[in-house]
Amino acid sequence: MHAAQKPKNKLKFVTLDTERNMSTLWRQEDFRRICSKKDLVEKAQDMEVTIPVKKSHKARYNLDPGSFFESRFWGRRSDVVAINEALPIVYILELKRSTDRDERFLVVKEAEANEQHKSIIGALKDAAPEWGFEQINFVVGSRGSVVKSNFYTKLKKLDVQEGKKDKLSTDHGTQVREAHHQVIMSFLQQVQGGASPTTEGSREKIGHNVHV
Repeated sequence: MHAAQKPKNKLKFVTLDTERNMSTLWRQEDFRRICSKKDLVEKAQDMEVTIPVKKSHKARYNLDPGSFFESRFWGRRSDVVAINEALPIVYILELKRSTDRDERFLVVKEAEANEQHKSIIGALKDAAPEWGFEQINFVVGSRGSVVKSNFYTKLKKLDVQEGKKDKLSTDHGTQVREAHHQVIMSFLQQVQGGASPTTEGSREKIGHNVHV
């Protein structure tokens, strides 16, 4: 998406190399210009207390509830962050993979992704009302299914060139199918005791309710 943008686009993809948490982002000047770390964490506290604490985090929460919520917020991260200071707007991008046997897979994963980042989006909107903040979720099925109308609408928001959209959609699905294939092959190697897996028969039964 970064390479496929229109030439005069001002959108900057911040996390091309790796994911970065909120604390790391707010060490950068681009983000400190949006709002101060202090203002952001004050708004984040209001959001974080509404989100349930996971069982695995209960012990840490019980030690110090106040610092727990602050620490949890600064540790949150999305797959990709992009910023356009000219507009100004920040996009939080989340990439989701889902089983695509149910036609509602897009709706289900969209809701899951929005819930995942509601603290980030909510706190940013409260701390910097003069900026725009939008979450964009790209969902693909485990067999490579992509809802093209939805996918293309989101690429348009990121100012991707029209002529590059088809290739991006195809590449996105191909990468997911390849990753899915590798998982299945790895599983087969394990159940076959390390032997090279066979690919003969597209519906071979290899266990209870498991077919490849």
